[in-house]
Amino acid sequence: MSTAIKARWARRFVAVGIVWFVAWQLATVAGSGRRVGVALGLYGFVFHVVFGKGYTLLPSYFDRTLAFPRAPAVHLPLAALGTACLALGAASSGSIDLGLDPLSTAMGETLTGIGASLWLAGCLVFVGTIGWTIRDNLSGRETGTGDANADRRWVDRYANAFVPVVALYVLAGATIPVLEWLELTQSLVAGGPPVTHLLAAGGAALLIFAVGFRLLPRFLAVSPRTWLVALVLPVGALGPALLAGDFLGDSLFLVGAVLEATALVGFALAYVDMFSRSDRRRVGFYAVTLGVLSGAGVALLGLSFATDWFGIPGNPFDAHYRLALAGLLGLTVVGVTYQFYPPAVASSSLVDDRTASLSIALLAGGLLVEVGGLLRSASVVERGGRVVVLAGSIVYAFVVFSVFLERRGK
Repeated sequence: MSTAIKARWARRFVAVGIVWFVAWQLATVAGSGRRVGVALGLYGFVFHVVFGKGYTLLPSYFDRTLAFPRAPAVHLPLAALGTACLALGAASSGSIDLGLDPLSTAMGETLTGIGASLWLAGCLVFVGTIGWTIRDNLSGRETGTGDANADRRWVDRYANAFVPVVALYVLAGATIPVLEWLELTQSLVAGGPPVTHLLAAGGAALLIFAVGFRLLPRFLAVSPRTWLVALVLPVGALGPALLAGDFLGDSLFLVGAVLEATALVGFALAYVDMFSRSDRRRVGFYAVTLGVLSGAGVALLGLSFATDWFGIPGNPFDAHYRLALAGLLGLTVVGVTYQFYPPAVASSSLVDDRTASLSIALLAGGLLVEVGGLLRSASVVERGGRVVVLAGSIVYAFVVFSVFLERRGK
């Protein structure tokens, strides 16, 4: 029964996340700024999918059973409502035309504070549930890895050890905005972009690295290069803290940028290497490939902010944000989603691997056009790319929801 409950709630988290994904692209086309995009894309899309699959994957990776199977039922409304309040609070700043009278700044701050509080409450449910589930195996030494995969145990144990670091980043990124709203503390990490980096790089990206080195090799039926695993995880764990602690500063920010770039490029190399050695060619793998390659672009732009090595024209900050959220995190999530919920199981003649491939092509192609427009200050090109990304998100939603309809009651 607990397995069925977890599977249903995982689908619900993913479904809500996909709704946020489409809403994010609609808001982007409508002219929303980065704050709205972060609320809908990071808090909404990426983390709803991460939380939903985390409840099912992480206990098994630590050879445990989820302690509280109904925890997702408590968490989901907190996360969804929190995201809505965060997005509305950001929209009240005037970065998007809601078609209504502008909300006051005070109301916007209140909505943001309430949203951050609700989202933090959801994070506490998630981290508390997973923490209690693995409380006697926090190092991750017990991996649930069978004898048939005995050669993978070192990588599995090593990757498990970084999951508690992810939890710390998520808690820090969720707590700081609430404390600042309540004016209870002056954090070492400022709100805004530094907190976003704690969540995006320290929470989501590091979890993709840690879980990815366990999950993706099994999907591809090949093993990662051990030296890349040994390199990517520690630098990916340290980099976000330095970035956030000295955001756009001097030496610490530079070191953090170099470490995070190393992690992103190293993970891209590890995945592309595995993909090239694998004889499996499923549709989701191509989305992950495009996602990790986007991560290399994120690394290049990030280094440009910390050094004088590159002269990036146009609007590199928005290009960095879109490549990170829609590219690295977004396309990777899309690819893994297609692996867990294969389009082929849908009975509709309109849904198959070709439809899924179309969604990936629209998302990646539109993002490439949009980023090109941002870097060339070509607003028409930028807007055209965003419309194509929106079309890709709608096709993606259609495919996954069609698969979910096939699994009703299961």
